[in-house]
Order: sequence, then C-alpha cells, then structure tokens
Amino acid sequence: MTSRQHASSASRIGLVSDTHNLVRPEALAYLAGCDAIVHAGDICNQAVLDALVQIAPVTAVRGNNDTGEWAASFPTHAKLTVQQVTILVVHDIADVGADPRSEGIHVVVTGHSHKPSISERDGVLFVNPGSAGPRRFKLPVSAGMLIVEGAQASATFESLLT
Repeated sequence: MTSRQHASSASRIGLVSDTHNLVRPEALAYLAGCDAIVHAGDICNQAVLDALVQIAPVTAVRGNNDTGEWAASFPTHAKLTVQQVTILVVHDIADVGADPRSEGIHVVVTGHSHKPSISERDGVLFVNPGSAGPRRFKLPVSAGMLIVEGAQASATFESLLT
C-alpha cells in the first residue's frame, strides 16, 4: 500500500469551537483539506459557518451565545458517523449523558471552556478543541483534528497563534 492510498483511507475531521464571530485565517489554513468540520458552538454569526463550509461540510451545534433567528434551527446536540465511529457534538460537556458509550458514542466533541483537552473515559474519546476565536484570559487560540480510520479515532489540537 502506498502512503497516498493509506492517507485516503483515513478521514480528517476539523474541530473548532467558540469562534465568537471571528474567522481567523490561521484556522482556515489549519482546516484546509479536511473531509468535514465540526463546530461545537458559540459560533455567534452565520458568516462563520459560511466561511467554514467553503472548506468542507459542517456539523454545528448551538452554544450558549448563539441566539437570535439565525441560530434557532441549530440543535444543541448532533451526532454524526464517520466510517465506523459515532461522534456526539455538544457545546457544554455538562450536557453529555452519564454514559455516552452505552448510546454507541465513540467520540464526544465539546467546547464552552475555551480550554483545549483530549482525554479518554470508559472507552470514549473526549475532545475539546479550545477556542478558535478571540483569546480569553491566557488560554491558547486553538483548533483540533480528529483522524478516523475504520473503527479507530485519534485527536490532536494545535495552537493557531504563537
């Protein structure tokens, strides 16, 4: 198998959250080439999604700052399946059920805290890509990447600004 064939079997899912009206060129560059993008809420403006959808299809949930008519149709929870991996997207980790694994969830993507993190609990991968929007406190400005290959998923995040 060539490296090109190997690369095409994996799906690259870009992860962003808490953009708060701001579409950073660094975020767009990081997400370029993704197969899909997940936005875990606090979008704050339809223009953010319009920019992201130019890169790849977007799954987005409504965050606590997503108010008004433009956001009314967005769900608070979304599920998508990539290859054999089911992903739950919700803005606030407090809104995740007690046992996502029992619901067939393999990966949970959240936002809200602006703090990037990757952890595994009871066989479920929890990913918060942090905030790709305005800097908050001394937290990094970041985005994440979920790599799905068959039934396996792994995640990374990257600081967008130095």
